[in-house]
Amino acid sequence: MKMPKVAASDALGVLIADSNRMQAQLLTSALRRRSEFSVFTCDVDINSILRSVASVPVKVVVLSMNHSVGVANQLASLRRVHLSHPAISKVLLVESYDRELVVNAFRSGAQGIFCISDTNFRLLCRCIERVADGQVWANSKQLRFLLELVSEVPSLRMLNARGHELLTPRESQVVALVAEGMSNRDIAKELDLSEHTVKKYLFRIFDKLGVSSRVELVLYAVNHGDPVQAEWIAGTSQPLD
Repeated sequence: MKMPKVAASDALGVLIADSNRMQAQLLTSALRRRSEFSVFTCDVDINSILRSVASVPVKVVVLSMNHSVGVANQLASLRRVHLSHPAISKVLLVESYDRELVVNAFRSGAQGIFCISDTNFRLLCRCIERVADGQVWANSKQLRFLLELVSEVPSLRMLNARGHELLTPRESQVVALVAEGMSNRDIAKELDLSEHTVKKYLFRIFDKLGVSSRVELVLYAVNHGDPVQAEWIAGTSQPLD
């Protein structure tokens, strides 16, 4: 039984941003054969994407990663699009991925990561439709990366007047947990340390920051702490320093 054709006005606007011209043409041609999509293309640079989003009715941006170009710059472009147009869904199209890419992609505003080497074109269409409906598209491995991130220990970066870090990564973790109201015993459990070691860390932190109590440390953290959001330090993977 044939499905009814989707009216042009009801078609889902999709913008393909790809630095690989051949891949962009193939992907665009394939999507344009599907009547439920209205497909537009542009270069992968941020100015082209923003101009296209402003001039055509786009609901989903599919940004194809080029691993020969700096990943950080491409994710920065994704972030700028997200901040400028938060209502537009973003899909990152990749040939391969690792934990860092997955975490930073979702932090940058992606609602889906689609690996073209693993799956087929029909699944890509479904991915685009799902994120357009406000859902998140991620496989079990990608979700595990995100769940691991949630369970890791945050840290607070302490900087001096010159912008130099005052504390080691482990000490920064201890400060963050003290600021959350955790006792030495709770911190020891969280970081898989002994209470004695936690106390030693606190004495070193007090000395470095010029404070003499947990209350003063919390106040210092509130006024000077810089939450680390771009990178996280796993509680059990850091050496004792």
